[in-house]
Amino acid sequence: MIRTKLEGHINSNIQLVRGLVSTIATEPDMSQERFAELVGSLLKNRSQLRNIAGAPELVISLMYPLEGNEKAIGLDYRRNQAQRDAALKARDLNELILAGPVNLVQGGQGFIGRLPVFVDGEDGSRTFWGIVSAVVDVEMLYRDSGLLDPNLPIDIAVFGRDGLGLDGEQFYGPDHVRNSDPVSVEISLPWGSWTLMATPKGGWAAPAAEIWWMRLAIVIAGILIMVPILVTGRLIEERQQHATEARRSKAQMMRLSRRLELALDASKVGVWELDLVTSKLVWDARMNELYGYPDDDGERTYEHWRDALHPDDVAKAEQEFRKAIDVKGRYYSNFRVKHPGGDIRNIRAIGAVYEEPDGSSRIVGVNWDVTADVALNEDLRRAKQLSDARNAELEVAKAHIEYNSLHDPLTNLPNRRYLDNELSGVGSLYSANSAMLHIDLDRFKQINDTHGHSAGDAVLVHASKVLKSNSTKDDFVARIGGDEFVIFCRTSKSKGYPIELAERIISEMKRPISHDGHQCRVGVSVGIARNEENLFSPHQLLINADIALYRAKNLGRNRYEVFTPLLQIETIRNKRIADEILYGIERDEFVAYFQPQFDAQSLDLVGIEALVRWHHPTDGVLAPGYFMKIAEELHVISQIDRSVLLQSTRLFKMWEAAGMTLPKVSVNVSSKRLHDEGLIEEIKGIDFEPGTVSFELVESIFLDDCNDVVKSNIDQIKKLGIDIEVDDFGTGHASIVSLLQLKPRRLKIDRQFVDPIVSSSAQQNLVASIVDIGRSFDIEVVAEGVETMEHAWILRDLGCNILQGHAFAPAMLPDDLIRMLQVQKLAHVS
Repeated sequence: MIRTKLEGHINSNIQLVRGLVSTIATEPDMSQERFAELVGSLLKNRSQLRNIAGAPELVISLMYPLEGNEKAIGLDYRRNQAQRDAALKARDLNELILAGPVNLVQGGQGFIGRLPVFVDGEDGSRTFWGIVSAVVDVEMLYRDSGLLDPNLPIDIAVFGRDGLGLDGEQFYGPDHVRNSDPVSVEISLPWGSWTLMATPKGGWAAPAAEIWWMRLAIVIAGILIMVPILVTGRLIEERQQHATEARRSKAQMMRLSRRLELALDASKVGVWELDLVTSKLVWDARMNELYGYPDDDGERTYEHWRDALHPDDVAKAEQEFRKAIDVKGRYYSNFRVKHPGGDIRNIRAIGAVYEEPDGSSRIVGVNWDVTADVALNEDLRRAKQLSDARNAELEVAKAHIEYNSLHDPLTNLPNRRYLDNELSGVGSLYSANSAMLHIDLDRFKQINDTHGHSAGDAVLVHASKVLKSNSTKDDFVARIGGDEFVIFCRTSKSKGYPIELAERIISEMKRPISHDGHQCRVGVSVGIARNEENLFSPHQLLINADIALYRAKNLGRNRYEVFTPLLQIETIRNKRIADEILYGIERDEFVAYFQPQFDAQSLDLVGIEALVRWHHPTDGVLAPGYFMKIAEELHVISQIDRSVLLQSTRLFKMWEAAGMTLPKVSVNVSSKRLHDEGLIEEIKGIDFEPGTVSFELVESIFLDDCNDVVKSNIDQIKKLGIDIEVDDFGTGHASIVSLLQLKPRRLKIDRQFVDPIVSSSAQQNLVASIVDIGRSFDIEVVAEGVETMEHAWILRDLGCNILQGHAFAPAMLPDDLIRMLQVQKLAHVS
């Protein structure tokens, strides 16, 4: 019984921890709060676990409960000699290692089960995360397993420290047990074993009355069962011989009677005999005791026996008794008797039918009390049921943890880990004609920002339902990120199926979603990759779909794109350019060029515009059109803007010191820069004269819905003496109201409006309208892209204030600009 309890408690405690290990493998960055939440739920069930610790990289940083175990935080298993070997063995063998009992740094003793945690990488590799250690409280384990029972009639010793069986040290019990001819059993552990040895208290020579229960099975099997039967048989045989051997002496009969009496008294067995002809029943004193009758030598009948039976056992007991009589064979029965005081006892009866020489039949048998045996068996049965129930609960918990680790809790769809498992397990059956759809929600961030995360969650749930309802049972649908989904079509029924599926999803997702009285509208962009010729692995198919999705979003969103080899080549090229941009920023390859600006009437120099150029180490000088879009995607435009601004102001001061005074320099500022809350402090650290610097803002920056940070930055920029110019005016969709709020110093007409004015009167009218808008608000108008002097004269006549373009000068390096200005100065002097 003690062995069973020890095994059950150890195994049930370890099973609780295995579920935690599975969860950590899916959440390697788990916080202390999350760890405490999980372990707390595990320890709600009764167990002997004292605490559970997590040791990423073999250093304890997670603990529950934390109170009372603070000293264990920071323990490095690699430097703790007492615990180092077991921890490293768990890591190297990838198995549970049970150590102990050990002295704990936070006080007390415990058995420590250490389980290694490995995290699966996206490439199929496994990385060692660390160790989860579960401390089983020594005293609680001993107490719950019955070792500390003060009424325990045996001495017990346990061997096998650290699960080494008989090879391990003794860690419980008195030393004399091993040398006292003990009974031994093996205790199986999740890794290794213990050996339990036991002897009766006081040794094997102790009186039988003190150890009768320890020898119960042997006494019942040997003395209590066989001896009475043999003695009874011998008695019957001798009685038969007595009938035929009258010469047997009275002294011999008395000797036999005494032997029988001694045997029955020692075995606590009751003997009975029933004459089947006369129905006369003979009971000895022990039988009266077993059935609750007084030992008064009173006559006993069959009815006495039957009336003492438990009502629920009467029919069965009588049937078994009659059967033995009918076949004149052996009698065996188990039943309950009810004593007059209400006490219920379990009785076991055996006997045999025999015939006397005169032809009469008798049945002789023995009864003994097996109540203790029945109770013990019932305890074992309950213990087994409890163990089975706990194992079932653990299996349910394990299944629940495994399900949660593979599914998104919001949409209940498979998650990225499940997708990786699915793709890793896909064989050739699913490779041919398979397809992958990578889906990303458009405008999802705006939904979260304007209506809150509850609305965003509603949109995600709606999207998951749309994807599931439009897919087939053979399609694998997963949510792999915030607003990203994947549909893996294991086997496409037709070449057009993935496209048809994408079209249905795009169409259905256009419909508004109602949430808390608001209509939320989102779209979807879909990247499709097909495996028609079985050229790609499932993982490569996902990469190809991601490339196609990137193209779909760049082409305007709310659409689908199909992966092609040319698209892959373009992606590789963009990746190469992106890497070179980052290196170029580090090596200061982005250089400010300057294009002069002239007064439309006098053609005097009124300013210069700083334009960025990339001095590529192999491709030469590259214009912004080559790299600007990729730089925006890399979020490095702000760094390039900052570099151009610093170069411009530094050169402006140098020219001024050299006597080359310029009216102003205009510098482009991106939207990202205006959203930077630290922009103003950065500008304050730059040395420039107020009124000599202008910031050119693309029209789309100052839309009506620009945020408070942008508005505040623009107001403070003006206060620092920096003019605001609107670049590419007419290409965006700013309202007149927002233009009034911004109050720029200049408007710059985009070159696409300037170029056609030579041949188109309509374009001239359009430019004239822009000039009128500027004049109405007292804003100067700059025309860029002036390629010929004919353009210049028309623009002058239309009322433009400033002209800029190749008709006057291209964008040039600082030295070239200085030389041009010197030539103009000499010409003016002459």
